[in-house]
Amino acid sequence: MTTSPTTEPVPFSRVKIRVGALVFCGSEVALIRRDRPGSVHYTPPGGNVEPGEDLTAALRRELAEELDLSPHQATAPELLWVVDQRVSRPGPTPPPRKLHLIHRLHVAPEVREVLAVEEYDEQPDGGHEIGVVEWIDHRDTADLPIFPLIGAALAALPSPHAVVADAALPAVTDDDYVWV
Repeated sequence: MTTSPTTEPVPFSRVKIRVGALVFCGSEVALIRRDRPGSVHYTPPGGNVEPGEDLTAALRRELAEELDLSPHQATAPELLWVVDQRVSRPGPTPPPRKLHLIHRLHVAPEVREVLAVEEYDEQPDGGHEIGVVEWIDHRDTADLPIFPLIGAALAALPSPHAVVADAALPAVTDDDYVWV
């Protein structure tokens, strides 16, 4: 974060990395639904990379925490998309720029049956926000409120295994997203 004695911290002057995963079982993908007062949104399982943490280790940690998924239960993660986030948000700390690294992996139906159905996100006050793991046909995600904004690209995949020619998705900015 850039500051000087006479200036305030600058929004987007620091960069955070978030790893996420589109975990497929057949044509369905696991998304975490978060119900908040006045809004509902979905996110792929994942979270922020800790300082000094390896990206693959961060993805494995997040999948274990959120889905109770072990690496040997799924195919190797494949980087699918990168989303650059520059979105204002409420709070005293200037918002970071965040790079979302969205991976794809696949699980068998017998693995899906034993995965978590709820995810508990720790809040700053020590409480937890409960997210519900929903399995949704990827072709039905275009109009879902998914963050980052990957719903249209996900729905457009011809198949869960389709090759993606360009990993860069459009940036998410204040022009196309309002923080919920």
